[in-house]
Amino acid sequence: MSIPGKIVNRKIGLVNSKNVNEQNPVQFQKATLLKLLNTAKKTEIGKYYHFDKITSFDEFQNAVPIHDYNKMYDEWWHKSLAGEQNIAWPGTVPFFALSSGTSGAPSKYIPVTKDMQKAMRQSSLGILASVNKFKMPISKLVKQWLMIGGSASLTKYNNSLVGDLSGINGRKPPLWIRRFKKPELATTMLPTWEERAEMIVKNAEKWNISVVSGIPSWVQLILEKIVDHYQIENIRELWPDLSLFVTGGINLEPYKENLENIIGGSMMYIDTYLASEGFFAFQNCPERDDMSLLFNAGIFYEFIPFNDDNFDEVGMVKEGTKAYTIDEVEEDIDYAMVISTCAGAWRYLIGDNVKFTDKTLGKIKITGRTQHFLSVCGEHLSVENMNDAVCNVKEKLDLDLREFSVGVIPKNNHFAHEWFIGSDATIDNEMVARNLDKELKRLNDDYQAERGAMLQPPIVHIIPNDWFYEWTKLRGKMNGQSKVSRVVKGSNQAEWQKFVESKRTALLI
Repeated sequence: MSIPGKIVNRKIGLVNSKNVNEQNPVQFQKATLLKLLNTAKKTEIGKYYHFDKITSFDEFQNAVPIHDYNKMYDEWWHKSLAGEQNIAWPGTVPFFALSSGTSGAPSKYIPVTKDMQKAMRQSSLGILASVNKFKMPISKLVKQWLMIGGSASLTKYNNSLVGDLSGINGRKPPLWIRRFKKPELATTMLPTWEERAEMIVKNAEKWNISVVSGIPSWVQLILEKIVDHYQIENIRELWPDLSLFVTGGINLEPYKENLENIIGGSMMYIDTYLASEGFFAFQNCPERDDMSLLFNAGIFYEFIPFNDDNFDEVGMVKEGTKAYTIDEVEEDIDYAMVISTCAGAWRYLIGDNVKFTDKTLGKIKITGRTQHFLSVCGEHLSVENMNDAVCNVKEKLDLDLREFSVGVIPKNNHFAHEWFIGSDATIDNEMVARNLDKELKRLNDDYQAERGAMLQPPIVHIIPNDWFYEWTKLRGKMNGQSKVSRVVKGSNQAEWQKFVESKRTALLI
């Protein structure tokens, strides 16, 4: 993969889209890599790895090792957080997004540079441009947008401000959305989820919301509070023009039926792939449920096949593993995504797995996390498998199933998957377990093979959905941006099991 310099606009942090065929992701990515290397060549990391001498992807891959968060932070980002300049990207880093993803690890500090903010704002325009494909009347689009996220109250840390990404971006949203955005900045500045939710509910009757955005679980909680407060049948009694949900963060399907019951009918949905590290993709075609990677967003992508040859049993990449560029990938293969960005991430293993549904157009689906899978004895069960199985059981048995977490426990000298599934109805655990097992066997050949060997039948516990949210609050993650861990391991699993047992004991007293 050689890198032509003539298509790079050196005045901005992004590739100039006017000079590149928009249907040619390969050219976009070649130009993006060159621009990133050229911009960062005088930083500490650029000097250390001799960015000024790199002229091809092969040279880049040979010169710069893959970094996970710990390596990136311990070697480079901690200096930026301490206030030093020109470490992994030119200048001082103005913001750090606190992110723990779906893991139980302490919060990570992810740099958010001015160039990355610009890239995110420009990428968000793509959503606006694609809305016409979803046949949403412009008269509804220009009403008000309810954007549910984390707090915009940030903490000063040396020369940077630290907080939720949604709060960082919410302080200065794109110009085109400011006239539509609800709630107001004063509400998003409130530090706790409960305070922000109370203000949203209080002001809901004053608004005419046509678009809502956020993580499905948190959006549902807000809408339930509004319905309960105003004693209405559904949200459209209050907001009759509500038509579009811009979603992301977690799989929508487990929430979709409940959301439409609360809303009062069907909606249009646009799925997005936005993380603290960048804006990667969004759904731009209503006939498809995949997303288009953003190749002109200050991000260079690499892809590592997610298999036993490249990753160990806990999801860590093995030394010497080869990564592939967009022109080398194949469809329907799980890849761990590696990024280099205008925020100073370099060959950074973000922790997400994707598969290509159309490599020519750069269409992807998120399939899980590199460290969020179950393979205690070779079953290779992905989060995508888990989501699909729960949704299929929900539809087949006509059940109200929403949240879930899964871990591994010893059983009869072998192992079993222990499922905690959220529902507010009384449901037979064994019935769900049998049907879940059947679906997982159908979806995953490795799971089916291991179920005849070391893997015992799954164990299912149906628990109230509120227990998941209470657990989230106890861990200090009740912020409108965090996600329920689909896979629990180690100390997180032990603490979660202890919490569930305490709730069951309290019900018996």
